Amino acid sequence: MRADPAEYKFVSPGNLQAVLSLLASEPAQWLPIAGGTDVMVLYSAGKLPNRKLINILNIPELRQIEVFPDSVRIGAACTYTALRKHDNVSREFPLLATAASWTGGIANQNRGTLGGNIANASPAADSLPALLVYDAEVTLISARGARRVAYRNFHSGYKQTALAADELIRDISLPRRFSEYLSHARKVGARNAQAISKVCLAALGQIANGAIRDVRLALGSVAPVPLRLNETERALTGKKIEPPLIDTARKSVVKEIRPIDDIRSTARYRAAVAGNLVAEFLEKLAAAGANA
Repeated sequence: MRADPAEYKFVSPGNLQAVLSLLASEPAQWLPIAGGTDVMVLYSAGKLPNRKLINILNIPELRQIEVFPDSVRIGAACTYTALRKHDNVSREFPLLATAASWTGGIANQNRGTLGGNIANASPAADSLPALLVYDAEVTLISARGARRVAYRNFHSGYKQTALAADELIRDISLPRRFSEYLSHARKVGARNAQAISKVCLAALGQIANGAIRDVRLALGSVAPVPLRLNETERALTGKKIEPPLIDTARKSVVKEIRPIDDIRSTARYRAAVAGNLVAEFLEKLAAAGANA
């Protein structure tokens, strides 16, 4: 059954304080909407539970990308196109810029926002593994004030987050300390464009004295939440990349993830691909170390 527009209320206050006041006055009743690329799918299908929508795409504070000496702060309503085209983001955080280029087509990239991707909390979202390996931090705001949450603690379960009913994501902060890392991003989907991931990987690594100095691995579509592979990282750190270590990494990846069978793929396929993607990254990291 399609939605009836007469049943919905849409407001556009145009300033942040008015938005926060509305959210505080009726917690969980007002749904913030920026690009609407996910919300409108539910609306069109008649499955959008919220009947009150509040526009935040036109809030200036949420549209800025600010560069500081030790961090880059991205407003929650920044679009994927803005991320792709920003010099500092594309140069210092290529995994995020690449993920932005994977997300839908050009029309979706012009409308869809990073904050919306985070709040939607899909484990298949392309940008979220990149945020994990970059140690992102999100700022949550409400009429009560602001608080900062490490992104690794933001997702508590499938479609469950740290956002309170009256809160809004204001920005995402990324520390500027990964420019010397080898970065590697891979997405496996049904086609090259506009496909939801079967598995996606964001990876960073450094080699020192022939061994792994630091490695960061995160996967999407393999668990109820975007997943950082902490155990696999620990098993790799300090080791020289050789065939036995790559085999160990494959096995560790399979133990850490919790894939499911769904319309896009099977758990068995996802497990095999996840191991292959990590192995591919380690081979690339080893080659970079050998040529350094």
